[in-house]
Amino acid sequence: METFVKTSIDDGIGQVILNRPEKRNALTRDMIQQLESGIDALSKDQTIRVVVLKAEGSVFCAGMDLGEMQQRANSEDGQAEWQKDSEVYANCLQAIFELKVPTIAVLQGPTLAGGVGMVLACDFILAATESFFMLPEPARGITAAIVTPFLNFRVAPGVANHLLLSGEQMSANRASQVGLVYDVVSSAELNARTDKLINAILTGSPSALAITKSHLQDCLSYDLRKQLAQSIKVSAEARETEDAREGLAAFIEKRSPTWKPKS
Repeated sequence: METFVKTSIDDGIGQVILNRPEKRNALTRDMIQQLESGIDALSKDQTIRVVVLKAEGSVFCAGMDLGEMQQRANSEDGQAEWQKDSEVYANCLQAIFELKVPTIAVLQGPTLAGGVGMVLACDFILAATESFFMLPEPARGITAAIVTPFLNFRVAPGVANHLLLSGEQMSANRASQVGLVYDVVSSAELNARTDKLINAILTGSPSALAITKSHLQDCLSYDLRKQLAQSIKVSAEARETEDAREGLAAFIEKRSPTWKPKS
């Protein structure tokens, strides 16, 4: 199996790197499972103090691999495959979110759709000036249902509405203003800013940081696991619609979709 996710540990710092730059790090089921396996391995290492999520290439993540999604739509057991894909993705985000150590997503470029969910599952987001966020799922006839609980956790409902419903790009600077991004710097400064944040985190007690993360999650106004279970159902159902098939086909064929009136 090709390696789409690279992991390493150096002096207490775990790194997870998306490694499919030729496809803009678009997420296949295999890639998501590799990511979760890497996160699981890091979670069991007692020397880990912080985990950094990065990506190779000019794009952090283009979201789900729509070619693979279209194959699912055309398969005989499409409904079961949709459900499986949604479960695999949700489990991966939960694994990132529940890591006992602080996590940092470092964005060197655009982050779309399912990539946004991975980033939101981290504690800190550092972004290069030219990066941006986008949730274009409605234009594909599908939803960002599994991203939604994490988005609601990180930002105000109005900001979540904008990203989820408009499909518009949100610049890194705007994302910083609304609290989605921790800091925005130039590409040249991104590594140095990451190192500075890591060093700040490492001044903290490992046990105090772990307790703080756990307490923050306990203070959520809703049950994230319950929200994710509902989101898996919504995500899978949305992918089974005629609009989903039309949206995916239109994207692959590089044309505008033709939507049917809502009944």
